[in-house]
Amino acid sequence: MLFNSLKHHLRVTFFLTFFSICVSLPLSAVELTAPTAKDRRITRVVTLMMERAHLLQHELDDEISNRSITSFIDRLDPMRLYFLKSDVEGFMKKKDTIDDMVSEGDITFAYDVFKTYLERIDERLPVINELIDAGHDFTANESINTDWDKVAFAESADEAKDRWRKRIKYNLLVLKGDDETEERSKERLHRRYNSFANQMHRTDSDELLEMFLNSVMASFDPHTSYMSPTTLENFEIVMRLNLDGIGAGLTMQDGDTVITKIIPGGAADKHGELKVNDRIVSVGQGEEGEMEDVIGMKLDEVVQRIRGKAGTIVRIGIIPAEKTGSTVLNITRARIELKDSEAQAKVIKHTANDEEFKVGVISLPSFYMDMDAARRGVRDYKSTTRDVRALLKGFEEAGGVDAILLDLSRNGGGSLTEAIDLTGLFIDRGPVVQVKDPTGRVTAYEDENAGVAWDGPLVVLTSKFSASASEIFAGAIADYGRGIIVGDSATHGKGTVQSLQDLGRELFRNTPNPPEFGALKITIQQFYRPNGASTQKHGVAADIILPSFSDHMDISESDLDFAVDFDKVDSANEVNLGMRKQATINAVKDLSSKRISDSEDFKSLLDRIAQYEEQKKDKLISVNEKEFFARREGVNVEKEEEAQIEETVEADDDIFPESYYNTEVLNITVDYINALGENKKLALGK
Repeated sequence: MLFNSLKHHLRVTFFLTFFSICVSLPLSAVELTAPTAKDRRITRVVTLMMERAHLLQHELDDEISNRSITSFIDRLDPMRLYFLKSDVEGFMKKKDTIDDMVSEGDITFAYDVFKTYLERIDERLPVINELIDAGHDFTANESINTDWDKVAFAESADEAKDRWRKRIKYNLLVLKGDDETEERSKERLHRRYNSFANQMHRTDSDELLEMFLNSVMASFDPHTSYMSPTTLENFEIVMRLNLDGIGAGLTMQDGDTVITKIIPGGAADKHGELKVNDRIVSVGQGEEGEMEDVIGMKLDEVVQRIRGKAGTIVRIGIIPAEKTGSTVLNITRARIELKDSEAQAKVIKHTANDEEFKVGVISLPSFYMDMDAARRGVRDYKSTTRDVRALLKGFEEAGGVDAILLDLSRNGGGSLTEAIDLTGLFIDRGPVVQVKDPTGRVTAYEDENAGVAWDGPLVVLTSKFSASASEIFAGAIADYGRGIIVGDSATHGKGTVQSLQDLGRELFRNTPNPPEFGALKITIQQFYRPNGASTQKHGVAADIILPSFSDHMDISESDLDFAVDFDKVDSANEVNLGMRKQATINAVKDLSSKRISDSEDFKSLLDRIAQYEEQKKDKLISVNEKEFFARREGVNVEKEEEAQIEETVEADDDIFPESYYNTEVLNITVDYINALGENKKLALGK
């Protein structure tokens, strides 16, 4: 998933574009020979912590072993393009012993599988390059099966070659659909697969350990994971919303590191010469440090070379977009505030029935919290609740608003503490969430602060991308009758709580500066709404449903393997604040339904959704050119899903931009204000 994956928060994405001709990349491979003592220690402590603290209290047994080996193979070769059937049959002989090996800290199996994987990559690469340059018959009636779980591994090298032949045909058709020339398409594919092979050979022991342990962890539930030191560092950046660097978003494009965004106010922005789509080809430290070639290097490796202490100089060799010559930029690193990931607000004046209303929109991409600063006792550490309170005060100081629209539609969660505290800005006091631990004990966590920061109409906008902490907030607002929920039919459905355990501190408790061993993010509790219902697999239902593509994508918790089951506990709340009465919801829903049925934009959207649903059912994609492009004349399933994910991942420079969808959300907000009549303010204490 995409949300609980940290890559999207970091704007570390992987798209595929052209750079230059196909050659073997010169970067040296990492020699992975055998597990290290560090690997053994980490594996053993992770195993012990899972047995002691995981919510399900599921033993590390043969069932988990079977799941783990299948998951690891799928992580390496999800499309069944590299391994042979005989390889997998050999791996599966160990399917009942992974649990025993891991309990002893032995991950030799992971090294053996990965060694075979690299061998198969090396065998396939010359074949792939040959097929890219070969002539293809695009009139033949052939197809590829995208239901990967039902695709068997090839039995021979010849069968694997034929599978790659169809894959290359598919890739060439996709690129042709993107208006690429044949020559440029072939160059892109050469670069793509050579770069992939090079990067796999540069996999280090930390990455392999992380990949393998996460195959084991995900066999318990989809949100428990091991974070290598690099992944942990990135996670902490996400939560505190700052880092030292140049202030640029990077992506990997067929072996090249490409600039995707310049963060306003950052070092690169102030320097002025680094631009979006520029390609980074080398990096040097200080004013005289040797320039290191980074073409074909893994994105994380490039990022680590560019990051550094604020005030120091990094020299970046670039090829500017649309140019061939290179140049070197000297940029002084600085502390970068990730403003696009924090709460932002604006007042929108919306007219309905000749009456103007002021709606205070707050966009909240995550429930962030600087955990390190909080742990150190820093008084004004970065906090979602503190920022939103300031925004609410800003609305009041600017003349007030008629309603608050809190946009959680791309909020994948974050800090449980912040979800509780943020809810407290809108209710007086009382339980916000209940949690059940591995022993079955249920504890209610309450907002203990009297008073509210906003007592008027509240609309919460959600989607299937709204998860975890977002669902705690939305569920509490619904259960207290504090406001209405608008958006997709339900939120994501993640109803479990994870704890982050630093393994260095766990292993070296009496050491002032323990070594960096990464961390275990472990599912320790299931959470429940104040009314006792879990959000797990069910999410929080919207009061007013708006048509959207995301509502039809297979991205919910229930779509994930081994998700924890739904259940209920006793209700902990009897308070109803009276701002979510069924009569009010019905009145608003009726008005919205009429507008949607009369809207040409929504009619067009519903037609495209129907086409999308039909295409989703068809797992066979023709590589006959005529049939391929006929299929794409309507809705392109892959493009629609990519667009939805990219829209969720990447912050829009404009808060709540104008669109027919957002206009309807504003119309609903105004209808809600009117439907409340005289009850537009909280009657606290009732």
